[in-house]
Amino acid sequence: MLRGKARRAPKTQGAAGADPRGPDPLAPAQVDRVRAVLALGGVPYADLPDGVQQVRLKLLERAADGREAPRDVSAWAAVVASNLAMDWHRARRRQERLGERLAVLWREATDEDGAEARALSLAVAQGLGALPAAQRQVVVLRFYADLPVRAIADELGVPEGTVKSRLHTAVRLLRARLYEGEVV
Repeated sequence: MLRGKARRAPKTQGAAGADPRGPDPLAPAQVDRVRAVLALGGVPYADLPDGVQQVRLKLLERAADGREAPRDVSAWAAVVASNLAMDWHRARRRQERLGERLAVLWREATDEDGAEARALSLAVAQGLGALPAAQRQVVVLRFYADLPVRAIADELGVPEGTVKSRLHTAVRLLRARLYEGEVV
């Protein structure tokens, strides 16, 4: 004690006060720049935190792969954020196209062959329900979300060959089920 007051030691991040997530790879100014790039790229305000988190993840993945950190992390993060904004727009366009295709299919199904189309839709839905979860997931991502095999593999964290194998097996089982039920 000095002059009747307790002297406090400077705060350090020891084992007790350490952040369990580790240090943030992006400085606050870099986070602000990433948010700005994403916002200028047209990403909705609600999705900005997810974009910042994806940039952090890419930086951590880079370190985990043993690659050295970028010389200018701020510029690198801005480029990654710009790419994420472009990916967001591409995904949105894919969803819009999927919605348009489903609307066309629905219109076709409600025309002349409405009963046949509804029976086929029901049989496909039942067939999808009968598939194992891993195969169903791959079929839905490929044919309903219109994702390429590589994107599905990245999303699920499995090799592309596994995705192709699951797709082949699932389509073969669905086809057999539809022929078996004399739907097709």
